[in-house]
Amino acid sequence: MELWYTEEHTPTVRFSIKIKEQLLSKKSPFQQIDVFDSEEFGRFFTLDGLMMVTEKDEFIYHDMIVHVPMATNPQIKKVLVIGGGDGGTVRELTRYKTIEHIDMVDIDQIVVDVCKKLLPFTSKKLSDKRVNLYFEDGLKFVRRFENEYDLIIVDSTDPFGPGEGLFTKEFYGNCFKALKKDGILVNQHENPYYESYSSAMRRAHKRIKEFFPICSVYQAHIPTYPSGHWLFGFASKKYDPIKDLDAEAWNALKLDTKYYNTDLHTGAFMLPNYVKKALEQVD
Repeated sequence: MELWYTEEHTPTVRFSIKIKEQLLSKKSPFQQIDVFDSEEFGRFFTLDGLMMVTEKDEFIYHDMIVHVPMATNPQIKKVLVIGGGDGGTVRELTRYKTIEHIDMVDIDQIVVDVCKKLLPFTSKKLSDKRVNLYFEDGLKFVRRFENEYDLIIVDSTDPFGPGEGLFTKEFYGNCFKALKKDGILVNQHENPYYESYSSAMRRAHKRIKEFFPICSVYQAHIPTYPSGHWLFGFASKKYDPIKDLDAEAWNALKLDTKYYNTDLHTGAFMLPNYVKKALEQVD
């Protein structure tokens, strides 16, 4: 008998992966957690039936959510990661010796425990001595800080369920307050192709622009995410992600990345016309 994981991207579009076996199915107080093993994508896990991470293509997402801000300001020392329970964002951050302190806040400790056990390829650096784990609501956590972080990365699920509060005006305002005067905010920004996702993208962009003087959007191509076309938001009080890119300093680090490079960094902000028009509607 063949087993398939199928995700509904829209009411009329579905995406399927043939699986070898299901490794875990567990209900936490917040969401349904499932882990599978597949021939094509290796191990992957889903939350409430939505793809989060696959062993084969996770490097694309994690490269782009981390190395873009780090190449813009290589002097970042203190970072807050909101969400990111699989550990991939923290893994990439720990590659920078200049980073002194990483706080990671995830509402669901069971997700982190599952990933530590079954997804070591992303979670292996959660035990780094610079990493502090907090299991609480990221919206409430960030309220406590002012002028604290050089970089905040919002590595959240989609804007419903446990991740819903991380797409609100209040949340982005609190992130602005928690950042230092030259701070950077990066968030996963949904996909621009399917309307339900695109509307969430436009709402998030509008709310971020209300607080940050510099606000841009960049893209990556992730095979297992809806439409394969994914966006990230870049916002800052000071740094422009293209004008202030310090390619020389970043390349001198000689980090071995599978997706990101400093040529791609600039190109990622060059968006297709349909995406530019969607963002102009917000502007």
